[in-house]
Amino acid sequence: MNYKLPLCCLILLALGTVQAQVASHAPTVFTQPSSPPTASASMSHAPEGPRPVVRVNGSVLTEADLLREVYAIFPYARQHGGVPKEMESDIRNGAMKMIVFEELVYQEALRRNMTVPVAKLNAAEIDFRKQFSTPDEFKTVFQTDFHGSRQLLREKIRRSMLIDALLKAEVEDKSVLSAEELRAYYDRNSVQFEFPESYTFQTISILPPAKATADQLREGRKRAEDALGLAKATKSSEEFGMLAEKKSDDDFRVVMGQHKPVPVSELAPQVLKALQTMKAGDVSDLIQIEQAYTIVRLGAHTLAGKKKFEEIKAQLAPQLQKNKQNQIRGELDKKLRQTAKIEVL
Repeated sequence: MNYKLPLCCLILLALGTVQAQVASHAPTVFTQPSSPPTASASMSHAPEGPRPVVRVNGSVLTEADLLREVYAIFPYARQHGGVPKEMESDIRNGAMKMIVFEELVYQEALRRNMTVPVAKLNAAEIDFRKQFSTPDEFKTVFQTDFHGSRQLLREKIRRSMLIDALLKAEVEDKSVLSAEELRAYYDRNSVQFEFPESYTFQTISILPPAKATADQLREGRKRAEDALGLAKATKSSEEFGMLAEKKSDDDFRVVMGQHKPVPVSELAPQVLKALQTMKAGDVSDLIQIEQAYTIVRLGAHTLAGKKKFEEIKAQLAPQLQKNKQNQIRGELDKKLRQTAKIEVL
């Protein structure tokens, strides 16, 4: 069962070459906490528990805190008994950076005398309880993760909310991009938004078997000619596509013969020559490529150009904002570590 404390900002530090995929060989098995991972907490507020792994300005974080982040980074570990050995080091190091960063952010929030209003804390506790489908599920987690202490539960929720509040002020709010910044990026990286000349089209292809006999080649030619007659009679892309589903041998038949825009540099010369004489909606004659035959229906011809700023700014903003957030978060991490005493235990 998965649940989460109300920490709204996802704090993911770079993990180098770590990939979220399951290896086929035996994984490294970590000792899993008795229940699903929760947010880490300073052990100054918790009973004795798992082995300490790092001390941050005097506050001790444990193996349980580390494993919660390991499982957050690599959730597949739950189903596969652990983390693959070749990924263990990167994931564990990334998780260590994560819990240290969260603890430093929490301590900075306390240093600034940031508080959580009681009403918001009460609402967050109610929301936390609502994650469980039955009272018994909540009771199990309440006993295993919070030692039956409502004070500890509320302290962990408060800690998460303080981390969230500081990150919103220091990272999220400072990552908002102005229209001028977006435009400046577009102008500086204009090549990125250029696109080549391309064609969008549908195909019906008749493909001979490997090492086809003369009879098979003649049969293929006849099938292609029959398909051409039917293709020429179609009146729309839908009709052509339905014919492609029935007659075509190529893999595009499952998508009604439809190809995404293809740059001219990637087209076979025979196909390009035919397309250059066509207008949208036209169906070509038979195009022979070695022993195969193709029939093309032109959807659109797009000349080389450049996407306008107005067309891409809506998609560009989230990408650039995420990059800016990562930069600012990295700077915050570096700043907090400069005066911190961090001891790996």
